[in-house]
Amino acid sequence: MKSLIVEKDGTLVVKEVPVPVPTPVQALVKIEACGICNGTDTKLIHRAFKGIGKEQYPLMLGHEAVGTVVEIGDKVKSYRKGDRVLLPYAGPLGGYGSGWGAFSEYGTVDDVVALQESGVLPDSADFPPNCYAQNVIDKKIPVNHAVVIITLREVLASIRFFGIEHDQSVAVFGCGPVGQTFIKFMHLLGVGPIFAIDIIDEKLKMAKTCGADYVFNNTDGTLDAMIHEVCPKGVDYVIDASGASAVINQAMGIIKDRGKICCYGISENLDMNLDWSRADYNWQLIFQQMPRKVEEQQAFSQILVWIEKGVVDPEEFISDVYDFDHVLEAFKKLERKEISRKCVVTFD
Repeated sequence: MKSLIVEKDGTLVVKEVPVPVPTPVQALVKIEACGICNGTDTKLIHRAFKGIGKEQYPLMLGHEAVGTVVEIGDKVKSYRKGDRVLLPYAGPLGGYGSGWGAFSEYGTVDDVVALQESGVLPDSADFPPNCYAQNVIDKKIPVNHAVVIITLREVLASIRFFGIEHDQSVAVFGCGPVGQTFIKFMHLLGVGPIFAIDIIDEKLKMAKTCGADYVFNNTDGTLDAMIHEVCPKGVDYVIDASGASAVINQAMGIIKDRGKICCYGISENLDMNLDWSRADYNWQLIFQQMPRKVEEQQAFSQILVWIEKGVVDPEEFISDVYDFDHVLEAFKKLERKEISRKCVVTFD
């Protein structure tokens, strides 16, 4: 099968690798589409993803996939042939490591029931936690929308983890796909006022349509004063949706007493000089670098309800669609920062 590979020098190439062979507790999935993650995929390409060393390259890329089950292992109970499922992964295969490997023609999902019946329990080192979020999804939902749901439930799970509630003030740094999703969902949950902060005016316009009450271009040094005009004591929460550790220091001038600075995703820079001279005396710093898959699964039903009721339209989060034959072109566009929302890569 064809798979997108990141070489040791960060070059992207499409190569042939073996089709994965499912174990008795797995199902083989023909991948229909995979979303480009502006955070994880980019950091893997730059060889800057925490926990994946250079010795693991070259590796297979991609983690936001949706596909159809084409084969099931002997012990599988939760999947049937023809099911559409979220989060199939692939690799390591053919001498290539795995950055989850979902930009491939085939992947596998693990059956949580079959695993436990086989004696592989959640507290075991051999238990794959990804299986919690490898859920069957109704085929009435378009495949591109199913890809977007992966990001949507990650964000909702993180809002719950951070403890953000209605009528609390939040400043969101970074209005890319993740930041826009945070804003949309917090608006639906009655959070506010919501401040959207970016350096690109087009993204700020999108943030406004997602429900931001105020938008600020963070280039002129007046951010602190503008936010304090609305929230004299500062905001309850600051969310770093950009993956830039410098946001933590920027947040110090606007976070209120006992407020929370919440960092979502893995930054390429894993250290920083923390300067809290502008902050109040009491505040918290919280990292959600990778949501737990069981938390994503728990957020799944709420996302489906919002979609069914029409208050969330996954199409609004998609800006680009490429077929897999042009996947390298899609990533070049991402590197040039020309993809404003989610880019979905489809397979024939």
